[in-house]
Amino acid sequence: MAKKMLFMLILMVFTIGSSSYAMTSSNIDKLNQKSDEALQMVKINREDDALRLLKQFSKDLLSITSKENTFNMDELKAITAAYDGALNSLQTENTHDYKVNALTKLRLVVDAVSSNYRPLWTEMEESMMTTFSETQKAVTEKNSQQFNNELNVLLIKYDLIYYSLKVDVRPEKMQAVEAKFQYLDHFRPQILESASSQKELDELQSEMKAIFDEMKKDEADPSLWWVIISTGSIIISTLSYVGWRKYKGTKETVRSKNDSKR
Repeated sequence: MAKKMLFMLILMVFTIGSSSYAMTSSNIDKLNQKSDEALQMVKINREDDALRLLKQFSKDLLSITSKENTFNMDELKAITAAYDGALNSLQTENTHDYKVNALTKLRLVVDAVSSNYRPLWTEMEESMMTTFSETQKAVTEKNSQQFNNELNVLLIKYDLIYYSLKVDVRPEKMQAVEAKFQYLDHFRPQILESASSQKELDELQSEMKAIFDEMKKDEADPSLWWVIISTGSIIISTLSYVGWRKYKGTKETVRSKNDSKR
């Protein structure tokens, strides 16, 4: 009886935890799928299909947010901003690359919200670090044209992952990074001439590298930890109860034997 009760308790905890997680995961998967399909449509110049998918994405997002607290306020703001940018890129005159980038930002931020380990935007690390190095090389060589070209590329890559960073990076760290990127963009001439300005570039590269490294760390799903902790506590409580019943039963048996000998 005790073993059966233990099994039922464990099953109940896993069922409740996993069903709640599955519901949330399924809803986010829909958004992931729609954002990815829309991006693929834009890449092959099927913009009408991409626009249709974005509108369905908006309906799914509204449905999800009206029923449950799937996203916190920062996540919802980031997704909404990326969606507005993607939609606007398709509804106005823009280059193909601009549209692809706008849809990529949406795809990346939705993935960032749904991924607890190694989100897609972390794949930009090698590309960004290479561009940082090329930008620094241009500064060292005092090559103004090359510096501006490389810095423009760096800013485009940063813009691609901006909303994803807003989701995954602590606000104070994000503010510091954002301020440095703005500084580099607004004070380009000084960077080629000033050693202190060049230090800003070096520090920004180090900070971005640290952000990428931090995101590589294995991070267990909070829902899974809840199930593990809840199950563990129930198992411990149940085993304690079973042990106590066994101990009590043993004492009763011994007492009965002693009474029969008298």
